[in-house]
Amino acid sequence: MLTILSPLSLAPIAITCFTRGLDIRKEKADVLCPGGCPLEEFSVYGNIVYASVSSICGAAVHRGVISNSGGPVRVYSLPGRENYSSVDANGIQSQMLSRWSASFTVTKGKSSTQEATGQAVSTAHPPTGKRLKKTPEKKTGNKDCKADIAFLIDGSFNIGQRRFNLQKNFVGKVALMLGIGTEGPHVGLVQASEHPKIEFYLKNFTSAKDVLFAIKEVGFRGGNSNTGKALKHTAQKFFTVDAGVRKGIPKVVVVFIDGWPSDDIEEAGIVAREFGVNVFIVSVAKPIPEELGMVQDVSFVDKAVCRNNGFFSYHMPNWFGTTKYVKPLVQKLCTHEQMMCSKTCYNSVNIAFLIDGSSSVGDSNFRLMLEFVSNIAKTFEISDIGAKIAAVQFTYDQHIEFSFTDYNTKENVLAAIRNIRYMSGGTATGDAISFTVRNVFGPIRESPNKNFLVIVTDGQSYDDVQGPAAAAHDAGITIFSVGVAWAPLDDLKDMASKPKESHAFFTREFTGLEPIVSDVIRGICRDFLESQQ
Repeated sequence: MLTILSPLSLAPIAITCFTRGLDIRKEKADVLCPGGCPLEEFSVYGNIVYASVSSICGAAVHRGVISNSGGPVRVYSLPGRENYSSVDANGIQSQMLSRWSASFTVTKGKSSTQEATGQAVSTAHPPTGKRLKKTPEKKTGNKDCKADIAFLIDGSFNIGQRRFNLQKNFVGKVALMLGIGTEGPHVGLVQASEHPKIEFYLKNFTSAKDVLFAIKEVGFRGGNSNTGKALKHTAQKFFTVDAGVRKGIPKVVVVFIDGWPSDDIEEAGIVAREFGVNVFIVSVAKPIPEELGMVQDVSFVDKAVCRNNGFFSYHMPNWFGTTKYVKPLVQKLCTHEQMMCSKTCYNSVNIAFLIDGSSSVGDSNFRLMLEFVSNIAKTFEISDIGAKIAAVQFTYDQHIEFSFTDYNTKENVLAAIRNIRYMSGGTATGDAISFTVRNVFGPIRESPNKNFLVIVTDGQSYDDVQGPAAAAHDAGITIFSVGVAWAPLDDLKDMASKPKESHAFFTREFTGLEPIVSDVIRGICRDFLESQQ
């Protein structure tokens, strides 16, 4: 059987929002742009004819070939030119560029894979004499060095093309020594320049050979060294489940800075820490005295890293003769026990809820209490190695609704909270605190997570609360007391951890519990961070 096909009849190449013209090394190519690209992050230089450093999809939207919902685009390579103009079109402001070595233009691509050109190509099976290429087995890699690593390289005009190539060479050596594999470290690459670009993700390659090839293919972008912008982008966009992040594996970004960053890196370091990312700074060629006036913050390294203890910072005098620095850096990246920033308040806490089921609450208000508990619980990263949730209902008696070890997914925990049945009875809060410390926190005494107890009650306790609460504090349990309606303020303060004003809350109505949710979550995160100092 014969089918009429053209040389371009293969399915369009799927590209990302930020694939540039220079990434497509053909005179003519069909590509497929994704939908929903952020217009404000496109880098586009020129109009109709675009500098090859421009985003292909950005140029296609700019020219009106496709909308922001994506679609097929045909790319034609053109020679470089002088003066690329700046034009505002279709929601994109292209930028001016005085000169670039190569250009491209775009037209609407063919969505069909078949085009009649008169060239006959057989679709029969390949000749039996040809052996099909065997799929290579994936290597497991270095199991003793499990880490998800982003290399954030400097692609600014500050480093220049020559040093950029030396930097890529060094990163390749580090990647090779790490022992990349399915069960070892996974790596990706981000380039910092005027606008950050994720070159490849953790999930794209699981062999050192493929990673080395991908690093070699990365093109120099130029622009300012907006390292802070790139670090923030990496923390927020690179380390996602869809991009290949693995549960319970340290998240690491190795930031290479040649000289100094041209924007605020301290704020970016804070954002990275909030996402549980360990920031390593590899600084090369410190600024000379005449350049110090251009540096926004000379102590930017100390402020951006995870811990200012020397472990997370690394300095090389220049990009020449860097082989001797490869092994020490690899050893740091494989030292899991020092990756403190992977522990966040969202994944390293045990939270028990002590819920008042007394007669004065009533069934409808009890549902509002459970909704309050759910809204707090769902904020945390509940897993077998992450945050743990438990719930106890109390009247004169106590009932463990579920313990820390019963459920290790958020869905199961929230379902268990919804299924709690209202008991009704008296109010013995002191006994309930002692019961919870002994029977809920006792079995997980060796847990590395920080322990919290959130008490929700609507009335006065018939027994002493001060003694049991003090015993809980002594056991390392931080208590937040939340009172509704007739709950005495003195009881709430007696139960709460210090400072009392930030650990005790009161609302007259059960509907007033909702605004307290964010206060409790912020309080847990604040206390967790202070305990890590």
